[in-house]
Amino acid sequence: MSVKPEEIEHEDRIVWTEDVSSFDYVRETLVRTARNRRRPISPPAGRRVGYTVLREDAPSNHNAPGMFSRRVFWVKDHDRSEHPKGVYSAIAPSEAVDPRTVAPRTPGELTERAWGGKLP
Repeated sequence: MSVKPEEIEHEDRIVWTEDVSSFDYVRETLVRTARNRRRPISPPAGRRVGYTVLREDAPSNHNAPGMFSRRVFWVKDHDRSEHPKGVYSAIAPSEAVDPRTVAPRTPGELTERAWGGKLP
């Protein structure tokens, strides 16, 4: 499921917990049940490499008071960054985005670099 701009309109900044400059892609997931606006959040699986920080005045989710929607960026042990000749050597997982396209309030994009070749 891709992230919609209106779901991330209250982002203030991206925090990279690892240097992602050599990563062709990272996985981008919108966590709708974050319990805070600013502290690190965990990915659904795998290793976190980044997360978003919300503005201090960001409202909680309409259907879940006290919960916030935030993105987390992560990789799995079998991703291309970990195993270049593995299962994702010439394709990318459905959550993949090029970290060079990630910015606050802007969904990441799947590029040819992230895909591993020409986009389908």
